[in-house]
Amino acid sequence: MRQAMWGLLLGALCVGAPARAQETVDVLHWWTSASERHAADYLADRLQDEGVTWQDAAIPGGAGVGAMKVLKSRVLSGKAPDAAQLIGPAISEWADLGLLLELDNVARRANWSDKLFPTVASVIRMRGHVVAAPLGIHRINTLFYNQAIFTKLGLAAPRSWPEFERTADAISRAGYTPLAQSTESWQIATLFETLLLSETGPAMYRDLLVRRNANAWYDVRVTRALERLRRLKHWMPQNLSERPWQDEAADLARGKAAMWIMGDWGKGELQAMGLTPGDQFGCTAVPGTADAHLYSIDTLVMFTGDYANQSAQEKLAQMVASPAVQAGYNKIKGSVPVRRDVDPSTLDPCARQSWTTFGRGQAVQAPSLVHRMATDEALKDAIVSLIRRYFLDDRIPTSELQRRIAAVIRALSLEGNSYDSQDTGR
Repeated sequence: MRQAMWGLLLGALCVGAPARAQETVDVLHWWTSASERHAADYLADRLQDEGVTWQDAAIPGGAGVGAMKVLKSRVLSGKAPDAAQLIGPAISEWADLGLLLELDNVARRANWSDKLFPTVASVIRMRGHVVAAPLGIHRINTLFYNQAIFTKLGLAAPRSWPEFERTADAISRAGYTPLAQSTESWQIATLFETLLLSETGPAMYRDLLVRRNANAWYDVRVTRALERLRRLKHWMPQNLSERPWQDEAADLARGKAAMWIMGDWGKGELQAMGLTPGDQFGCTAVPGTADAHLYSIDTLVMFTGDYANQSAQEKLAQMVASPAVQAGYNKIKGSVPVRRDVDPSTLDPCARQSWTTFGRGQAVQAPSLVHRMATDEALKDAIVSLIRRYFLDDRIPTSELQRRIAAVIRALSLEGNSYDSQDTGR
Protein backbone atom coordinates (compact mmCIF):
# COMPACT_ATOMS: atom_id res chain seq x y z
CA MET A 1 0.00 0.00 0.00
CA ARG A 2 2.77 2.39 0.96
CA GLN A 3 4.73 1.63 -2.25
CA ALA A 4 1.60 2.08 -4.34
CA MET A 5 0.94 5.50 -2.79
CA TRP A 6 4.46 6.70 -3.50
CA GLY A 7 4.18 5.34 -7.04
CA LEU A 8 1.11 7.49 -7.59
CA LEU A 9 2.92 10.52 -6.20
CA LEU A 10 5.88 9.99 -8.52
CA GLY A 11 3.65 9.58 -11.54
CA ALA A 12 1.64 12.67 -10.72
CA LEU A 13 4.72 14.85 -10.41
CA CYS A 14 5.83 13.85 -13.88
CA VAL A 15 2.65 15.37 -15.33
CA GLY A 16 3.47 18.64 -17.05
CA ALA A 17 3.10 21.62 -14.71
CA PRO A 18 1.06 24.60 -15.91
CA ALA A 19 2.87 27.70 -17.07
CA ARG A 20 3.52 30.41 -14.48
CA ALA A 21 5.57 33.53 -13.83
CA GLN A 22 9.25 32.68 -14.13
CA GLU A 23 10.37 34.39 -10.94
CA THR A 24 7.72 33.21 -8.49
CA VAL A 25 8.01 30.42 -5.96
CA ASP A 26 4.98 28.69 -4.50
CA VAL A 27 5.89 27.80 -0.89
CA LEU A 28 3.83 25.31 1.15
CA HIS A 29 4.34 25.43 4.93
CA TRP A 30 2.53 25.35 8.29
CA TRP A 31 3.66 28.67 9.78
CA THR A 32 0.32 30.18 10.74
CA SER A 33 0.66 31.64 14.25
CA ALA A 34 1.38 35.36 14.66
CA SER A 35 5.14 34.88 15.10
CA GLU A 36 5.34 32.26 12.36
CA ARG A 37 3.52 34.57 9.97
CA HIS A 38 5.99 37.34 10.78
CA ALA A 39 8.86 34.95 10.07
CA ALA A 40 7.35 33.83 6.75
CA ASP A 41 6.68 37.44 5.77
CA TYR A 42 10.30 38.28 6.56
CA LEU A 43 11.48 35.53 4.20
CA ALA A 44 9.06 36.73 1.52
CA ASP A 45 10.39 40.28 1.78
CA ARG A 46 14.01 39.16 1.57
CA LEU A 47 13.19 36.98 -1.42
CA GLN A 48 11.51 39.93 -3.10
CA ASP A 49 14.81 41.77 -2.68
CA GLU A 50 16.27 39.04 -4.90
CA GLY A 51 13.65 39.71 -7.57
CA VAL A 52 11.54 36.64 -6.74
CA THR A 53 7.95 36.69 -5.47
CA TRP A 54 7.01 34.37 -2.60
CA GLN A 55 3.58 32.87 -3.32
CA ASP A 56 2.32 31.77 0.09
CA ALA A 57 0.55 28.46 0.71
CA ALA A 58 0.16 28.28 4.49
CA ILE A 59 -1.71 25.25 5.85
CA PRO A 60 -2.96 25.49 9.47
CA GLY A 61 -2.54 22.64 11.89
CA GLY A 62 -0.22 21.90 14.79
CA ALA A 63 3.01 20.00 14.05
CA GLY A 64 2.34 20.15 10.29
CA VAL A 65 -0.16 17.29 10.15
CA GLY A 66 -2.48 19.14 7.75
CA ALA A 67 0.36 20.43 5.61
CA MET A 68 1.69 16.95 4.94
CA LYS A 69 -1.75 15.79 3.77
CA VAL A 70 -2.07 18.78 1.46
CA LEU A 71 1.42 18.25 0.08
CA LYS A 72 0.68 14.65 -0.91
CA SER A 73 -2.64 15.68 -2.41
CA ARG A 74 -1.04 18.41 -4.51
CA VAL A 75 1.68 16.12 -5.81
CA LEU A 76 -0.90 13.47 -6.69
CA SER A 77 -2.88 16.05 -8.68
CA GLY A 78 0.22 17.21 -10.56
CA LYS A 79 0.37 20.57 -8.74
CA ALA A 80 3.42 20.18 -6.54
CA PRO A 81 4.63 23.40 -4.89
CA ASP A 82 7.99 24.84 -5.87
CA ALA A 83 9.10 24.65 -2.24
CA ALA A 84 7.76 22.96 0.86
CA GLN A 85 8.59 22.82 4.52
CA LEU A 86 9.83 19.31 5.30
CA ILE A 87 11.60 17.93 8.36
CA GLY A 88 13.88 14.99 9.03
CA PRO A 89 13.03 11.55 7.57
CA ALA A 90 10.34 13.04 5.32
CA ILE A 91 13.15 14.61 3.30
CA SER A 92 14.64 11.21 2.53
CA GLU A 93 11.25 9.74 1.59
CA TRP A 94 10.71 12.37 -1.11
CA ALA A 95 14.36 12.37 -2.17
CA ASP A 96 14.31 8.58 -2.62
CA LEU A 97 11.64 9.10 -5.27
CA GLY A 98 13.85 11.53 -7.15
CA LEU A 99 11.35 14.35 -6.64
CA LEU A 100 13.63 16.91 -4.97
CA LEU A 101 15.90 19.39 -6.67
CA GLU A 102 19.58 18.84 -5.87
CA LEU A 103 21.10 21.99 -4.41
CA ASP A 104 24.76 20.99 -4.65
CA ASN A 105 25.77 24.09 -6.60
CA VAL A 106 24.09 26.39 -4.09
CA ALA A 107 25.72 24.59 -1.18
CA ARG A 108 29.12 24.64 -2.83
CA ARG A 109 29.03 28.34 -3.64
CA ALA A 110 27.99 29.23 -0.08
CA ASN A 111 30.41 26.72 1.50
CA TRP A 112 27.64 25.05 3.51
CA SER A 113 29.86 22.08 4.37
CA ASP A 114 32.05 24.34 6.53
CA LYS A 115 29.50 26.88 7.72
CA LEU A 116 26.69 24.58 8.88
CA PHE A 117 26.62 22.49 12.04
CA PRO A 118 27.54 18.89 11.11
CA THR A 119 24.14 17.52 12.19
CA VAL A 120 22.37 20.09 10.03
CA ALA A 121 24.60 19.25 7.06
CA SER A 122 23.81 15.53 7.46
CA VAL A 123 20.05 16.10 7.64
CA ILE A 124 19.94 17.90 4.29
CA ARG A 125 22.28 15.50 2.45
CA MET A 126 20.99 12.31 0.84
CA ARG A 127 23.25 9.91 -1.05
CA GLY A 128 25.94 12.53 -1.43
CA HIS A 129 23.63 15.31 -2.65
CA VAL A 130 22.22 18.34 -0.86
CA VAL A 131 18.43 18.22 -1.25
CA ALA A 132 17.16 20.79 1.27
CA ALA A 133 17.90 24.32 2.47
CA PRO A 134 18.18 24.71 6.26
CA LEU A 135 16.30 27.46 8.07
CA GLY A 136 16.67 27.13 11.84
CA ILE A 137 17.16 24.86 14.83
CA HIS A 138 14.42 24.62 17.46
CA ARG A 139 15.07 23.44 21.00
CA ILE A 140 12.09 21.43 22.21
CA ASN A 141 13.17 20.97 25.85
CA THR A 142 12.44 24.55 26.86
CA LEU A 143 10.76 25.69 30.07
CA PHE A 144 9.23 29.17 29.90
CA TYR A 145 8.25 31.09 33.02
CA ASN A 146 6.47 34.35 33.78
CA GLN A 147 9.10 36.63 35.26
CA ALA A 148 6.65 38.83 37.18
CA ILE A 149 5.15 35.85 39.03
CA PHE A 150 8.55 34.37 39.81
CA THR A 151 9.85 37.72 41.07
CA LYS A 152 6.75 38.35 43.17
CA LEU A 153 7.04 34.94 44.83
CA GLY A 154 10.84 35.02 45.13
CA LEU A 155 11.28 31.95 42.93
CA ALA A 156 14.11 30.81 40.68
CA ALA A 157 13.83 28.68 37.55
CA PRO A 158 13.81 25.01 38.66
CA ARG A 159 16.78 22.89 37.61
CA SER A 160 15.60 19.55 38.97
CA TRP A 161 12.22 17.86 39.32
CA PRO A 162 12.16 18.18 43.12
CA GLU A 163 12.80 21.92 42.65
CA PHE A 164 10.06 22.03 40.04
CA GLU A 165 7.53 20.46 42.40
CA ARG A 166 8.39 22.84 45.24
CA THR A 167 8.16 25.78 42.84
CA ALA A 168 4.84 24.55 41.42
CA ASP A 169 3.39 24.11 44.90
CA ALA A 170 4.36 27.68 45.84
CA ILE A 171 2.79 29.00 42.65
CA SER A 172 -0.40 27.02 43.28
CA ARG A 173 -0.71 28.36 46.82
CA ALA A 174 -0.42 31.88 45.42
CA GLY A 175 -3.44 31.29 43.20
CA TYR A 176 -1.80 30.82 39.80
CA THR A 177 -1.84 27.81 37.47
CA PRO A 178 1.68 26.38 37.75
CA LEU A 179 1.93 24.69 34.33
CA ALA A 180 0.08 25.50 31.10
CA GLN A 181 -0.93 22.47 29.03
CA SER A 182 -3.31 21.31 26.31
CA THR A 183 -4.74 17.86 25.53
CA GLU A 184 -3.82 18.12 21.85
CA SER A 185 -2.02 14.90 20.93
CA TRP A 186 1.19 16.50 19.71
CA GLN A 187 1.41 18.79 22.74
CA ILE A 188 1.09 15.92 25.21
CA ALA A 189 3.70 13.93 23.30
CA THR A 190 6.00 16.98 23.17
CA LEU A 191 5.87 17.18 26.94
CA PHE A 192 6.53 13.45 27.21
CA GLU A 193 9.58 13.45 24.97
CA THR A 194 11.19 16.16 27.11
CA LEU A 195 10.54 14.02 30.20
CA LEU A 196 11.96 10.99 28.42
CA LEU A 197 15.12 12.91 27.59
CA SER A 198 15.36 14.11 31.19
CA GLU A 199 15.27 10.57 32.54
CA THR A 200 17.33 8.77 29.91
CA GLY A 201 19.81 11.25 28.46
CA PRO A 202 20.52 11.72 24.73
CA ALA A 203 22.21 8.35 24.11
CA MET A 204 19.38 6.20 25.44
CA TYR A 205 16.78 8.55 23.93
CA ARG A 206 18.29 7.85 20.50
CA ASP A 207 18.35 4.13 21.29
CA LEU A 208 14.63 4.22 22.06
CA LEU A 209 13.41 6.30 19.14
CA VAL A 210 16.04 6.39 16.41
CA ARG A 211 17.51 2.90 16.66
CA ARG A 212 14.14 1.48 17.74
CA ASN A 213 15.34 -0.73 20.56
CA ALA A 214 12.00 -2.19 21.57
CA ASN A 215 13.35 -3.90 24.69
CA ALA A 216 14.69 -0.57 26.01
CA TRP A 217 11.13 0.66 26.43
CA TYR A 218 10.78 -1.60 29.48
CA ASP A 219 13.60 0.26 31.25
CA VAL A 220 12.78 1.80 34.64
CA ARG A 221 13.84 5.22 33.36
CA VAL A 222 11.06 5.09 30.78
CA THR A 223 8.69 4.08 33.55
CA ARG A 224 9.70 7.14 35.56
CA ALA A 225 9.19 9.45 32.57
CA LEU A 226 5.70 8.10 31.96
CA GLU A 227 4.73 8.32 35.61
CA ARG A 228 5.98 11.92 35.77
CA LEU A 229 3.84 12.76 32.73
CA ARG A 230 0.77 11.82 34.75
CA ARG A 231 2.08 13.39 37.96
CA LEU A 232 2.45 16.77 36.24
CA LYS A 233 -1.33 16.89 35.77
CA HIS A 234 -1.49 17.87 39.44
CA TRP A 235 -0.11 21.30 38.49
CA MET A 236 -1.95 21.78 35.21
CA PRO A 237 -5.31 23.58 34.71
CA GLN A 238 -8.15 21.74 36.44
CA ASN A 239 -10.26 21.56 33.28
CA LEU A 240 -7.73 20.48 30.67
CA SER A 241 -8.95 20.91 27.11
CA GLU A 242 -7.71 20.65 23.54
CA ARG A 243 -6.34 24.16 23.03
CA PRO A 244 -3.90 25.50 20.42
CA TRP A 245 -0.43 26.23 21.71
CA GLN A 246 -0.86 29.95 21.06
CA ASP A 247 -3.51 30.04 23.82
CA GLU A 248 -1.01 28.68 26.32
CA ALA A 249 1.49 31.33 25.26
CA ALA A 250 -1.20 33.93 25.96
CA ASP A 251 -1.87 32.41 29.39
CA LEU A 252 1.80 32.73 30.27
CA ALA A 253 1.96 36.29 28.91
CA ARG A 254 -1.09 37.40 30.94
CA GLY A 255 0.12 35.74 34.14
CA LYS A 256 -2.67 33.19 34.16
CA ALA A 257 -0.07 30.41 34.05
CA ALA A 258 3.42 30.62 35.55
CA MET A 259 5.28 27.95 33.54
CA TRP A 260 5.03 26.26 30.17
CA ILE A 261 7.04 23.47 28.54
CA MET A 262 7.16 23.95 24.78
CA GLY A 263 9.58 24.22 21.88
CA ASP A 264 11.25 27.60 21.53
CA TRP A 265 8.79 28.70 18.87
CA GLY A 266 6.96 29.67 22.06
CA LYS A 267 9.55 32.40 22.49
CA GLY A 268 8.72 33.74 19.05
CA GLU A 269 5.04 33.88 19.93
CA LEU A 270 5.68 35.65 23.25
CA GLN A 271 7.83 38.18 21.41
CA ALA A 272 5.02 38.74 18.92
CA MET A 273 2.86 39.70 21.91
CA GLY A 274 5.38 42.38 22.81
CA LEU A 275 7.27 40.51 25.53
CA THR A 276 11.06 40.39 25.79
CA PRO A 277 13.09 37.33 26.87
CA GLY A 278 14.95 38.01 30.08
CA ASP A 279 12.46 40.74 30.99
CA GLN A 280 8.79 39.76 30.99
CA PHE A 281 9.57 36.07 30.60
CA GLY A 282 12.48 33.73 31.09
CA CYS A 283 13.42 30.45 29.52
CA THR A 284 15.67 27.62 30.58
CA ALA A 285 16.12 23.93 29.87
CA VAL A 286 13.50 21.52 31.16
CA PRO A 287 14.71 20.11 34.51
CA GLY A 288 17.36 17.47 34.02
CA THR A 289 18.11 18.46 30.40
CA ALA A 290 20.48 21.44 30.75
CA ASP A 291 23.23 19.47 29.02
CA ALA A 292 21.01 18.13 26.23
CA HIS A 293 19.34 19.55 23.14
CA LEU A 294 16.10 17.99 21.90
CA TYR A 295 16.02 19.45 18.43
CA SER A 296 13.96 19.94 15.31
CA ILE A 297 15.49 21.50 12.20
CA ASP A 298 13.26 23.49 9.85
CA THR A 299 14.15 23.00 6.19
CA LEU A 300 12.75 23.84 2.77
CA VAL A 301 12.89 21.39 -0.13
CA MET A 302 12.44 22.27 -3.79
CA PHE A 303 10.36 20.02 -6.03
CA THR A 304 11.83 19.28 -9.44
CA GLY A 305 8.82 19.29 -11.77
CA ASP A 306 10.08 20.30 -15.21
CA TYR A 307 12.99 22.38 -13.81
CA ALA A 308 11.45 25.51 -15.34
CA ASN A 309 11.65 27.38 -12.04
CA GLN A 310 15.06 26.16 -10.92
CA SER A 311 16.64 29.60 -10.92
CA ALA A 312 14.07 31.03 -8.51
CA GLN A 313 14.22 27.93 -6.32
CA GLU A 314 18.00 28.19 -6.04
CA LYS A 315 17.74 31.87 -5.13
CA LEU A 316 15.37 30.93 -2.31
CA ALA A 317 17.70 28.19 -1.06
CA GLN A 318 20.73 30.45 -1.12
CA MET A 319 18.87 33.28 0.57
CA VAL A 320 17.48 31.36 3.57
CA ALA A 321 20.90 30.07 4.64
CA SER A 322 22.73 33.39 4.23
CA PRO A 323 24.12 34.97 7.45
CA ALA A 324 21.87 38.04 7.38
CA VAL A 325 18.64 36.12 6.77
CA GLN A 326 19.59 33.48 9.34
CA ALA A 327 19.94 36.20 11.95
CA GLY A 328 16.70 37.97 11.05
CA TYR A 329 14.48 34.95 10.52
CA ASN A 330 15.49 33.02 13.63
CA LYS A 331 15.13 36.04 15.87
CA ILE A 332 11.49 36.27 14.82
CA LYS A 333 10.77 32.52 14.78
CA GLY A 334 12.33 31.78 18.18
CA SER A 335 14.81 29.27 16.77
CA VAL A 336 18.58 29.64 16.34
CA PRO A 337 20.76 29.79 13.20
CA VAL A 338 21.94 26.61 11.52
CA ARG A 339 25.33 28.23 10.99
CA ARG A 340 28.25 27.77 13.37
CA ASP A 341 29.94 31.06 12.43
CA VAL A 342 27.47 33.10 14.52
CA ASP A 343 28.64 35.55 17.18
CA PRO A 344 26.78 34.26 20.29
CA SER A 345 26.84 37.72 21.86
CA THR A 346 24.30 38.78 19.23
CA LEU A 347 21.78 36.21 20.51
CA ASP A 348 19.29 36.72 23.35
CA PRO A 349 19.84 34.62 26.51
CA CYS A 350 17.38 31.91 25.45
CA ALA A 351 18.87 31.60 21.96
CA ARG A 352 22.43 31.65 23.28
CA GLN A 353 21.67 28.68 25.57
CA SER A 354 20.18 26.72 22.68
CA TRP A 355 22.84 27.56 20.07
CA THR A 356 25.74 26.91 22.44
CA THR A 357 24.37 23.58 23.66
CA PHE A 358 23.59 22.33 20.15
CA GLY A 359 27.12 23.30 19.12
CA ARG A 360 28.58 20.78 21.54
CA GLY A 361 27.81 18.05 19.03
CA GLN A 362 25.95 14.77 18.67
CA ALA A 363 26.72 13.58 22.20
CA VAL A 364 24.21 16.10 23.60
CA GLN A 365 21.78 16.11 20.68
CA ALA A 366 18.49 14.19 20.57
CA PRO A 367 16.19 14.35 17.52
CA SER A 368 12.56 15.12 18.35
CA LEU A 369 10.03 12.36 17.80
CA VAL A 370 6.97 14.59 17.68
CA HIS A 371 8.56 17.19 15.44
CA ARG A 372 9.68 14.72 12.79
CA MET A 373 13.40 14.30 13.38
CA ALA A 374 13.70 10.87 15.04
CA THR A 375 11.69 8.51 12.87
CA ASP A 376 9.06 8.17 10.16
CA GLU A 377 5.42 9.25 10.27
CA ALA A 378 3.99 5.79 10.96
CA LEU A 379 5.92 5.22 14.18
CA LYS A 380 5.57 8.85 15.27
CA ASP A 381 1.80 8.77 14.87
CA ALA A 382 1.49 5.45 16.67
CA ILE A 383 3.51 6.54 19.71
CA VAL A 384 1.81 9.96 19.90
CA SER A 385 -1.61 8.31 19.90
CA LEU A 386 -0.63 5.82 22.62
CA ILE A 387 0.89 8.53 24.81
CA ARG A 388 -2.23 10.70 24.60
CA ARG A 389 -4.51 7.82 25.53
CA TYR A 390 -2.29 6.96 28.52
CA PHE A 391 -2.18 10.59 29.66
CA LEU A 392 -5.97 10.98 29.59
CA ASP A 393 -6.90 7.56 30.97
CA ASP A 394 -5.34 6.82 34.35
CA ARG A 395 -6.70 3.28 34.23
CA ILE A 396 -4.04 2.22 31.70
CA PRO A 397 -1.11 0.68 33.61
CA THR A 398 2.28 2.16 32.81
CA SER A 399 3.68 -1.31 32.15
CA GLU A 400 0.90 -1.95 29.63
CA LEU A 401 1.76 1.21 27.70
CA GLN A 402 5.41 0.22 27.63
CA ARG A 403 4.42 -3.18 26.27
CA ARG A 404 2.22 -1.62 23.57
CA ILE A 405 4.91 0.79 22.41
CA ALA A 406 7.48 -2.00 22.26
CA ALA A 407 5.07 -4.10 20.21
CA VAL A 408 4.41 -1.27 17.77
CA ILE A 409 8.13 -0.69 17.32
CA ARG A 410 8.74 -4.38 16.61
CA ALA A 411 5.87 -4.51 14.12
CA LEU A 412 6.92 -1.42 12.18
CA SER A 413 10.58 -2.36 12.24
CA LEU A 414 9.70 -5.61 10.49
CA GLU A 415 8.38 -3.46 7.64
CA GLY A 416 11.79 -1.88 7.27
CA ASN A 417 10.74 1.61 8.35
CA SER A 418 13.97 2.58 10.13
CA TYR A 419 15.85 5.85 10.01
CA ASP A 420 19.03 6.91 11.78
CA SER A 421 20.33 10.22 10.46
CA GLN A 422 23.16 10.41 12.97
CA ASP A 423 24.54 6.94 12.38
CA THR A 424 24.13 6.66 8.60
CA GLY A 425 24.81 10.24 7.57
CA ARG A 426 21.45 10.39 5.81
